[in-house]
Amino acid sequence: MREIVFDTETTGLNPAGGDRMVEIGCIEMVNRVETGRHFHAYFNPQRHMPAEAEAIHGLSNLFLSAQPFFEDKVEELIEFLADSPLVAHNASFDFGFLNHELQLCGRPLVCMSRMVDTLVLARTRHPGAKHSLDALCTRFGVDRSLRVKHGALLDAQLLAQVYVELTGGRQIGLGLVADTNAKDVKVGGPTVTVREPRVPRPHFASAEELERHRAFIARMANPLWERFAPLAA
Repeated sequence: MREIVFDTETTGLNPAGGDRMVEIGCIEMVNRVETGRHFHAYFNPQRHMPAEAEAIHGLSNLFLSAQPFFEDKVEELIEFLADSPLVAHNASFDFGFLNHELQLCGRPLVCMSRMVDTLVLARTRHPGAKHSLDALCTRFGVDRSLRVKHGALLDAQLLAQVYVELTGGRQIGLGLVADTNAKDVKVGGPTVTVREPRVPRPHFASAEELERHRAFIARMANPLWERFAPLAA
């Protein structure tokens, strides 16, 4: 199954109040494996960048003034997204800005049924824990040393790794028997199958197992190790 993991950077929190998207980064995954294909673009928001927003992502008015408008890249973006499910962290925020920009261009909106929200997924898997992208990277051992500031493409790359861990880990497709630990979780629109960690089998033998082993050994005639026991002693 093809999925797109994506992230956005914006001028603020409210598209209805005039905030705009200034960056989008998209990572293509097929069967939860990154293919190496991605889409990344900066956009001129045609408005001033507030200092508090610039402090988060580092995108200045000067830099963005030289970037294309969203409408100049929209066809390329739509072609890359196609009809795949779209995975994002706190996805309603990113979907809100994406659809706002599409609406301004007169393009069809992305249906919310395509939304997969990793924040909902993380809260389901780890209730009571911290669920920020940084916290999830720490939990799953995802290297975020390059994340000095927020960046849409880098955050999408990190989220892709987190998403794999949230939905069962790298060996998700290697099961040879029925997976009794799997459950379906609704994370926005689509339903995602999540595999809970298995309870490890105790590594030590029980008293009953040890007794059966002793009885088994007692039935063996002249076992090989007894020939070398005197030499070892």
